[in-house]
Amino acid sequence: MFVFHIGPYFKTFVEWLSSSFEPFFDGIKAFMEFGILSIEKGLLLIPSIVFIAIIAVLAWRLAGRGLAIFSIVGLVLIDGMELWSETMQTLALVLTSAFVALIIGIPLGIIASRSKKFDRLLRPVLDFMQTMPAFVYLIPAVLFFSLGKVPASVATVIFSMPPVVRLTNLAIRQVPTDVVEAGRSFGSTPGQMLIKVQLPIALPTILAGINQTIMLALSMVVIAAMIGAGGLGEKVLNGIQQYKIGLGFESGVAVVILAMILDRITQALGNINK
Repeated sequence: MFVFHIGPYFKTFVEWLSSSFEPFFDGIKAFMEFGILSIEKGLLLIPSIVFIAIIAVLAWRLAGRGLAIFSIVGLVLIDGMELWSETMQTLALVLTSAFVALIIGIPLGIIASRSKKFDRLLRPVLDFMQTMPAFVYLIPAVLFFSLGKVPASVATVIFSMPPVVRLTNLAIRQVPTDVVEAGRSFGSTPGQMLIKVQLPIALPTILAGINQTIMLALSMVVIAAMIGAGGLGEKVLNGIQQYKIGLGFESGVAVVILAMILDRITQALGNINK
């Protein structure tokens, strides 16, 4: 039987990257660490009651009274379970990772919508990113950035980026041809066409991609805790490893509440723009 392992070659490649581009990875680590810790400190500075009030008002304005009531009840429950600081740590990690995924993913989606060749090249990469088990991303992330919040965020960025790339690409391609032709007939440049015609029409679908990216980032919480991300994921892991069923359940409930609030708010943003 033919035997051929690609793992050793991958290991050699990752080690070569890590040693050859160490200053580059150190720069990324410092930048992302600064972003995550700044957001985390900012969130923790806000008293829980003030934060709950802000989210309730935001939910009420965007999605109505039902989501506002759910947000108040859910966040008060999280505070009551003494998981507030862990929830803010998780939120900071998710927001940072989702932001990085979006600032990379949306331009990639725009380029893919304008170039069939780039789209063909990008598609298998996105397939690879979406189908690879999330645990595998932790291995190179740890080799490049050691343990902690940064490798967890990098693995989360890779795992959560494909939906926004695909949906941005799809949304721009689905802009009606007659609208595009009308824009051209008025002498729009490619930049004006993109900013003033295509992106506004494509915005609801792009927001759906942003929603999916945030949800996937949140789904990495427990996995990322395995390499020191902290937050609610660490509490869930402690509950499993130390057989503390109550702690694991409470942490899991907090993750679900946070996911539902973020999901409904981002969905409401998409509905506003339809």
